[in-house]
Amino acid sequence: MSKTPKTNAARLLETAGIPFRLVPYKFDENDLAAQHVAEELGEDIRQVFKTLVLHGERTGYFVCVIPGNCEVDLKKAASAAGDKKAEMLPMKELLATTGYIRGGCSPVGMKKPFPTFFHESALDFERIYVSAGVRGLQLEVAPDKLINYVGATVCNIVK
Repeated sequence: MSKTPKTNAARLLETAGIPFRLVPYKFDENDLAAQHVAEELGEDIRQVFKTLVLHGERTGYFVCVIPGNCEVDLKKAASAAGDKKAEMLPMKELLATTGYIRGGCSPVGMKKPFPTFFHESALDFERIYVSAGVRGLQLEVAPDKLINYVGATVCNIVK
């Protein structure tokens, strides 16, 4: 059995004393959707959260962590970030901005700390899944502990 390598996100949580579990899954380069991840994990899509990076017209970059079966509402997200308008970060800018690639973007351990917003449904679960920072690996973690660690605001940011 091969050992699952620790990611930067996992090391940061470990250092902070936050319990988590690394959960590997088979990823498909052509299907990086949260639905595929949930199916591979055998988990409810509502517990598998995706990490999106947005750019507010005045406030700059911020992060939205939402359930895999939802779409971010750009107006609600912008409002949460204290802005009037926001747009998704172009994919080609993701790595340079966060240090992560599409399908492996974690709310933990980005290059710089950005304001972060978790959809309120995260607190409906004892544990949620977020990317561990690489494709094919998820962090299973208590949402309240993760939210506190990244200093996130909890609000409704989906359509």
